[in-house]
Amino acid sequence: MLAHPARWLALGFGSGLSPVAPGTAGTLWAWLAFIVGSIWLDERGWGLLIAISLAVGWWACTRTAQHLRTADPGAIVWDEVVAFWLVLWLVTPSGLGEQAAAFALFRFFDAVKPGPVGWADRRYKLRPGEAIGWRQGLGILVDDLVAAGCTLLLMALWRQVA
Repeated sequence: MLAHPARWLALGFGSGLSPVAPGTAGTLWAWLAFIVGSIWLDERGWGLLIAISLAVGWWACTRTAQHLRTADPGAIVWDEVVAFWLVLWLVTPSGLGEQAAAFALFRFFDAVKPGPVGWADRRYKLRPGEAIGWRQGLGILVDDLVAAGCTLLLMALWRQVA
């Protein structure tokens, strides 16, 4: 599974190979990586890393889906990683409780796919006779970015009330 560089990235450095809830494992890996990475990266550094991770992740997710011959394999978790980095970057500074709330909200939106998240997920599904390509690779990322947006919206509303 990890023989190609695209797979290393798309599979979240192995976190997506978790036999139970790979999306949650990938999101937990993202959280830990954010905590550790914040020792060296400031706000600008995180913004740059997220932008690069989206571009390189599009390639990695597309290639890995092609290698696995599945349009959106559950083992691909780079979408969760980058989307949750985005959430953490935008809610920082925040304490552990607020980060845990963001984690729970993000996992809810990503797993259940209510409203706009489900719409974004359906937009990029494989069409009959279509080969797995860049559109599906983008789709792997987009629904998680919409889940991140929904999470950030609720977090902002929560901060206004609190």
